[in-house]
Amino acid sequence: MNGSTILLAAIAAGMGVIGILLFRASPRLTFVVWALVLFFVPVWIGVNVGFFWSAITLLTLVAVLTNISDIRLNGIDLLMAVFALMAATQFALKMTGLSATVIALLEWVLPYIWGRLVLARVKRSFVTAVIAAVVTAAAVFGLVEFASGTNFFVSLPAMGADLYATWGPLQVRADRLRVEGAWGHSIAMGAAFAMSAAFVVAARWPVAVRLAALGLITAATVTTISRIGILTLAFSVVLSVLLLPGLAKAMRWSVAVLAVVAMLVIIPFLGEVFLEAGDEAGGSADYRSGLFSLVSQVQVFGSAGDWSGLTVGGEYLGAYAKSVDNAFLVFALRFGWIPSVLLVAVLVLAATYILRRATVSPPSIAVASQLPAIFAVALITQAGSYLWFLAGLAVAWAQQGHDADAAVDQSERPSLFSMSRTNDASVFASRR
Repeated sequence: MNGSTILLAAIAAGMGVIGILLFRASPRLTFVVWALVLFFVPVWIGVNVGFFWSAITLLTLVAVLTNISDIRLNGIDLLMAVFALMAATQFALKMTGLSATVIALLEWVLPYIWGRLVLARVKRSFVTAVIAAVVTAAAVFGLVEFASGTNFFVSLPAMGADLYATWGPLQVRADRLRVEGAWGHSIAMGAAFAMSAAFVVAARWPVAVRLAALGLITAATVTTISRIGILTLAFSVVLSVLLLPGLAKAMRWSVAVLAVVAMLVIIPFLGEVFLEAGDEAGGSADYRSGLFSLVSQVQVFGSAGDWSGLTVGGEYLGAYAKSVDNAFLVFALRFGWIPSVLLVAVLVLAATYILRRATVSPPSIAVASQLPAIFAVALITQAGSYLWFLAGLAVAWAQQGHDADAAVDQSERPSLFSMSRTNDASVFASRR
């Protein structure tokens, strides 16, 4: 190791220490940086420390370590803890591979923990505002990408060569670029927009600003040309308008009008795209239905092993060796039925918070809107981490109950251009 390498390592270590101290001192800064990295830093950006750590995974770990707080645990947390214990135990017994275990612990369990912790030090109104602002900015970037035909993010350094090889290539459907931003795949970006829509509806912004933001997000989701992304976005917006407490009538009716206008524009566009795509779009749907032939390989506990060379019922399973676009089936193939049922139960229970007015929240709506998607797409790139973060956030949000934020939300005035009143000095104030 030469002198320049040592110097660079020392500088990096020093900056890391400073960053950790800043994150510990300012939880709001931690969350803002985390959200920006989530939406604007691809998974192939990161560092090699034993193995490759994507920037979002490393930052999530730092966020957890610098914001550890006392929280009240519940049954959903117990399910997640049991799954984590099962995953680690199965790896120790050589029933599950290293890669699957690392993904489960660092990309599923760790973001869930971050979601459970964040509200202990940051107010709900701040989390809502940050996610709403960042996703709106990402939507603008997406529309620029669609209009220009250029994705800026794929020109960033390929620090993780394997990840870049998998997620760097751009997708095209019917000769149209499928927008993916920094998410590495159009489906992942569409899912991110869908999960974030509820935060835009709930943000304490003027109604006109929220409508404009929803319009941008809807347009950007359409440019991903992801059917499941568009469908789950619709679920998220409808659930938000119907269930979120404290929304003004002006907001509810305005969203309804926006939805009608969007349908008149979106349906002809998508019809033209999928008509031009022809067999490619149909083949995508056939592929997903054929995945159920893998069910026979799932074990009660542990990995399904190497099934890529098998033929079951005349179906060659090697056709699915590169990808399995069904998150629940991926869980089951990697860890077995029992751990997978526990994992899905966490998502389902986090989604059930929408059933009570006292516990419904943007993250619970986001998770509920994604439940159909876990049987149709895999949790790829940072979309999986985002979903598990929101699951943890939904649990934390429900446990807080009606605090000052809820009281402020109820005071929203039904004016198209009015700002909601706030009893706090600032919606960006941190809970201490």
